[in-house]
Amino acid sequence: MAGPVLGVELPGPLSDERLERLRRMLSHISDRFVEERPGHFDLSVVAESLGVVDFDQERSRPFLVITAGPGVGDEETFEAEHADLPNLEPVIGFTPTHDVSIIAMCNGRVDHMVTALLTAEVMALVDGVVSIEIHHWQAPAIRDLPGLIAITPGPVCTAYGTSELVRAWVAHPNFQLVK
Repeated sequence: MAGPVLGVELPGPLSDERLERLRRMLSHISDRFVEERPGHFDLSVVAESLGVVDFDQERSRPFLVITAGPGVGDEETFEAEHADLPNLEPVIGFTPTHDVSIIAMCNGRVDHMVTALLTAEVMALVDGVVSIEIHHWQAPAIRDLPGLIAITPGPVCTAYGTSELVRAWVAHPNFQLVK
């Protein structure tokens, strides 16, 4: 069963240098690492490598980390995911042309925590702005966290922010990612 997904919006494609740093970091925290194409990683993340106690007592958690956008791959997926979004330039300061998706392939509490912390690690290497879908009842808690750029309204709201927001959210008592 697939689990939560977080996205990192980017103003352009990753440079070769940033992609190589991402590749090294992901291989370091994983006990299985397969790069199916440049920037498309299938891996098993060791939760403890991100400081998460794995209550499920699994050795590692299955994840996909996928860069997408024109000239990179998964262009159709990128376009479909961004087709219904409002104009993000006034919200986050740029119009995304590429992104990095962090996709948990399981849906336990540990997977939510690893997804968030893995996203923060990815952001440290690629920059960009995280987009976090949240329930409307979570918005008041998110509004008080550091690193928040904006929250867009809706039945499922979207919070945009920095890696600081992601780290603060995972430490919050109401933390939960929307699947």
